[in-house]
Amino acid sequence: MPKVKTPGQRARPVKPRRRAGPRVRPLISARALSARVRALGRAISRDYRGRTLTLVCVLKGAALFFADLVRAIDLPMELEFIGVSSYAGATESSGEVRLWTDVARPLAGKDVLLVEDIVDTGLTAAFLVSLLQARSPKSLALCTLLVKPSRARMQVDIAYRGFVIDDVFVVGYGLDHDGRYRNLPYLGVVPGE
Repeated sequence: MPKVKTPGQRARPVKPRRRAGPRVRPLISARALSARVRALGRAISRDYRGRTLTLVCVLKGAALFFADLVRAIDLPMELEFIGVSSYAGATESSGEVRLWTDVARPLAGKDVLLVEDIVDTGLTAAFLVSLLQARSPKSLALCTLLVKPSRARMQVDIAYRGFVIDDVFVVGYGLDHDGRYRNLPYLGVVPGE
């Protein structure tokens, strides 16, 4: 066990932090996530070579994916953040999208990549694409970590996708269940949800 020592104290063992709740079943490992994010970063770097890219993170669920993706992209870039919610503590989208924070700078004339955590019904993604398209970007594309095709109620064009998953409620790597489990380094399933 690693030792931690602060000035004036004796070294003491540090217990590993328990990361998963007892009910979370791993679905996609941290290693698989890392490999896929690096592959997405290479593809985006190739497709936008020679341009400055503005990445827009959809808060809060996409934050960890966004941070890793930004580091995997070899381009000049600007970072923006937008906050929406459609779950309000539930495990299914309410169908009503609420904007609670907006980007800070104009997007007109910029190459914009919207970065989402998950596209399931497609309602939130379609809302955001429409909202950002109205800001007259030079180009606008969508990148998402996860896609649930079985839940789609609205079709959206996804330029970059991480994983296609079944209709299960996932947590970890930024995704939560009522504010919990965001800090898991992998994606897992909460059974019965």
